[in-house]
Amino acid sequence: MEYGQLGRTGLKVSKLCLGTMNFGPLTTQEDSFTIMDRAHELGINFFDSANVYGRSAGLGATEEIVGRWFASGGGRRDKTVIATKLYGAMGQWPNEDRLSALNIRRACEASLRRLQTDYIDIYQAHHVDRYTPFDEFWEAMEVLRQQGKIIYVGSSNFAGWHLAKAQESARRRGILGLASEQSHYNLLNRAVEMELLPAAEDYGIGVIPWSPLASGLLAGVLRKSERPRSSAEHMERQLDLHRDKIERYEAFCDELGEEPTNVALAWLLSRPAVTAPIIGPRTLEQLDGSIRAVEISLDEKALARLDEIFPGHRTAPEDYAW
Repeated sequence: MEYGQLGRTGLKVSKLCLGTMNFGPLTTQEDSFTIMDRAHELGINFFDSANVYGRSAGLGATEEIVGRWFASGGGRRDKTVIATKLYGAMGQWPNEDRLSALNIRRACEASLRRLQTDYIDIYQAHHVDRYTPFDEFWEAMEVLRQQGKIIYVGSSNFAGWHLAKAQESARRRGILGLASEQSHYNLLNRAVEMELLPAAEDYGIGVIPWSPLASGLLAGVLRKSERPRSSAEHMERQLDLHRDKIERYEAFCDELGEEPTNVALAWLLSRPAVTAPIIGPRTLEQLDGSIRAVEISLDEKALARLDEIFPGHRTAPEDYAW
């Protein structure tokens, strides 16, 4: 496994981040433990979760599985950089969602209990809160940091201007600000290239792409008999919409002699500001099949071919102006 710095911080994380969203609803606790143990064997030290993960297994179920794995000993917690998120509703009562100082405090305490740890390495806003000023957000996060309950702060699903607003607010307070940003980014969805990536690169924020395989569309879907399990009807529509691109992509991966999954991940690792794509394996085989990505180096010719198949964006305003 290869490691890199998380943005401008001194924190070293693996080039692949283990996403835990499937733990509970799609992957049993026993299998989840096996996957996490295997991740450590492979050198993956970076895990991502969220308080709302669990779905059919119940809100918070995923964090609870990770917490029970931590509690099983063997240095599991100390070897793991754990990132989790808050924002989504954890109940029906007011102040059980979003980024108010009150919810940040309560949500952090609840995640600490579920994760069975006394600190969270990277505490992330799952979405921008248009009703809470960044001064309130940073004050609440600073209290948690001073209490030793969190170390770094990250964001998810922010726009470029949200990063700028957050960082300038942090600068006025004389604090580090955001260490990372999780964004929807893959060969099929490259909108973040216009403004989010340039902003992250300028501020030294590490980008952690989620859905790097476009819910399975970039994982060799045409050569598989089983379609992606996520939102099957929606994914079938997406497959029909992008079939020509995906056919060309899979043919190009055959030319390279590499699996589509690994080419998609390797491409993300070549992008500016990207620290580690989030892989979300349901099975041990899916995890093992992703490791090759960190060994692949795509040359300029290969990158140009991928740009031809999946056209990207220039930095704003050049993307839409002269």
